[in-house]
Amino acid sequence: MAKYIIQRLLSAMVTLFFVSFIAFALVNIIPADPAEVALRVNDTTPSPEAIEEIRQKLGLDRPFLVRYGHWLGASLQGDFGVSYTNTNRSVFDELARSFPYTLKLASLSLVFLICVSIPIGVLSAVHKDHWFDRVVRLFIFASTAMPNFWLAFILIWFFSIYMYWLPSSGASTFRHFILPSVTLCMAYVATYIRLIRNSMLESMNDNYVIYARARGISETRVVWKHLLKNSLQTSMTALGIGIVRLIAGTVVIESIFAIPGLGRLALSAIFNRDYPIIQAYILVMGSLFVLSNLVIDILHTVVDPRLKSKGKHS
Repeated sequence: MAKYIIQRLLSAMVTLFFVSFIAFALVNIIPADPAEVALRVNDTTPSPEAIEEIRQKLGLDRPFLVRYGHWLGASLQGDFGVSYTNTNRSVFDELARSFPYTLKLASLSLVFLICVSIPIGVLSAVHKDHWFDRVVRLFIFASTAMPNFWLAFILIWFFSIYMYWLPSSGASTFRHFILPSVTLCMAYVATYIRLIRNSMLESMNDNYVIYARARGISETRVVWKHLLKNSLQTSMTALGIGIVRLIAGTVVIESIFAIPGLGRLALSAIFNRDYPIIQAYILVMGSLFVLSNLVIDILHTVVDPRLKSKGKHS
């Protein structure tokens, strides 16, 4: 098991290295000169002298690998450089200011996702081919085909404009996060309902289920204690990275609901060609995905005995 975890750690480090390289290389393959972009963003005429001065200031006159090594070393210490649009604030400060809003939005969406997908997925599997199951499958099909920005506009129209129940923009109170959290959750809820439903159906006739029923255990306990537990283990990877997928999926939602989070910051950086923020965002998102997969793999070795034995024999 220890050898397996070490292998996964080494694999995660290699993956993070490639993520950082891609994040840094993107700026160098873009046709626009970063020095000229930095000047234009700050409403400065990009004369040859000014461009050369900015290139020296940003270190753009040095070789690519030298700049990458310097950027990677600084990034490991939390120094991602300075934003082009706001030279008085570092990229780290911009990320630190925006991340709490995104984390709050993604966490609330994950709570909604779990509270909706687990009971619906279980009931749909238990009542297979019943009218409830047919409705659930229709819902899965419809929600998969529905763009989340379209759902956002519908929710805003009904709950904010028509009923005046919830605010449509801002992030100052809990009520501001309800509509965006539901919208973000709906983009993934169909996937998790389908995962739990299919996993439950695959385990319905397993030996441990038949044995539990033969012992006289109630059907409710068999479903919610034994079947659901096994289904959650098989769906652990998908559920585990759910929070990261939700964080990465906030770009459009935060822009629609005017939430000053990471997604809105990244979208603004793309429009303004604020390359340091774009690089940092790619690196942070990639790191979150890699680390979440690493944690899930380690949890699998603890939960699944087959992976423990695999780690011993590998």
